[in-house]
Amino acid sequence: MAIRILVVDDEPGLREVLEVLFQRHGYEVALATGCQHAIESLKSLAPFEVVVTDLAMPDGSGMKVLEAALERDATTQVIMITAYGTTEQAVTAMRRGAYHYLQKPFKNSQLVAVVEKALEKRSLVTENIALRERFSQGFKTGNFVGKSQAMQRVIEMVKRVASAPSSVLITGESGTGKELVARALHNEGVRADKPFIGINCAALPEPLLESELFGHVKGAFTGATANKEGLFRAAESGTLFLDEIGELPATLQVKLLRVLQERAVRPVGGEKETPVDVRLIAATNRDVEKDVEEGRLRQDLFYRLNVIRLHLPPLRDRPEDIPLLSEHFLKKHAALQRKRLSFAPNAMRWIMSQSFPGNVRELENIVEHAATLAIGQRVEISDLPIGNLSELIHQKVPIPFIPDEGLDLDEYLGEIEKQVLLSALEKAGGVRKNAAQLLNMSFRSLRYRLAKYGFGDDERQSDDELEE
Repeated sequence: MAIRILVVDDEPGLREVLEVLFQRHGYEVALATGCQHAIESLKSLAPFEVVVTDLAMPDGSGMKVLEAALERDATTQVIMITAYGTTEQAVTAMRRGAYHYLQKPFKNSQLVAVVEKALEKRSLVTENIALRERFSQGFKTGNFVGKSQAMQRVIEMVKRVASAPSSVLITGESGTGKELVARALHNEGVRADKPFIGINCAALPEPLLESELFGHVKGAFTGATANKEGLFRAAESGTLFLDEIGELPATLQVKLLRVLQERAVRPVGGEKETPVDVRLIAATNRDVEKDVEEGRLRQDLFYRLNVIRLHLPPLRDRPEDIPLLSEHFLKKHAALQRKRLSFAPNAMRWIMSQSFPGNVRELENIVEHAATLAIGQRVEISDLPIGNLSELIHQKVPIPFIPDEGLDLDEYLGEIEKQVLLSALEKAGGVRKNAAQLLNMSFRSLRYRLAKYGFGDDERQSDDELEE
């Protein structure tokens, strides 16, 4: 389905130029002659991925178009354009949810680039929403996959502290599942029937993040046309999850510390504090002790957050969980594609040989990739995102993983031999005689072994080499 863009401007010439420009880039374009026409289009037509709107029009402001677009679909990305722009207007538009602000005259290439970036952001937003829905409210310790001692300790700890009111700090590398642990803490505790609200502290600029956390009163800043309830108030009696707490700006660290100490929140521009009852869970992939030592994280805030510490081990430290997780993800993604799949032994061995710097998230991406490409009923090594040949053949030989059903030693050793042969050929620039010398074997022996793995002579090169 084509990406849909709504262009809103009272100048016919500009509308026509932008229509041709966007159609040339493969977008489906709708035009609106002014503010009211745009609002009617947003109400009556299917949602648009992007809205490009003038700010000042005879029948109304582009701010009203922005409001109508986000009310219709919160993932729509709105780009404001105007010939009479000011910094204050730009800030107001961004605070109200606009993606970007361009001042006329602008280059067509500049607008196209902004639209492409807006679509990238929208893709991330929709993916995040889907992930949150997929792993949402019912996640508990029973949903964890893993038999390693490290994961069993995490599960036991979650069960023990789930109903405690104390703050929890979850640490671990990116992709280890910190938000899922936070949800399990909430869903296993006494606040399970109350809200669970999460926010990534690195995702918003400081002014917006302060308003999101603590709320604001009408008139607190340009564009604050009404009182807004912050996330602390929205999570009342429930759980507030602050992801990437190590990225919180210093000024907001002070305000967060006060909220935790006083158990009350004061909105931006307000004078009155309102009591809040929220269980706080924070997470970070940073070295928090180092951040405290170097002054990036306040020591007093760290002590408030670090009442209970949960550390999630990286996947490379619990290799016994990799087959279980792989099978879990394969079953999940195969079912979504209406397939029934299993892993070929060499495919599972390749997975077991990886270090997974992206942890569980990376493993799931690999399995989803394989499930999508697999033909038949097995995931073969060719279905995995191995990359180029050299990436495969230069890997160190892993200590073999012995599955419960056993291991075919001849097949395993044959796979290693094939990788060594290919590696020698690559190092020798494809010259088989030189590859044989690298492996301290005769040319005939090399040719025989290559033929055994389907790399037989398909040209005269080998005979010519033999005569040299």
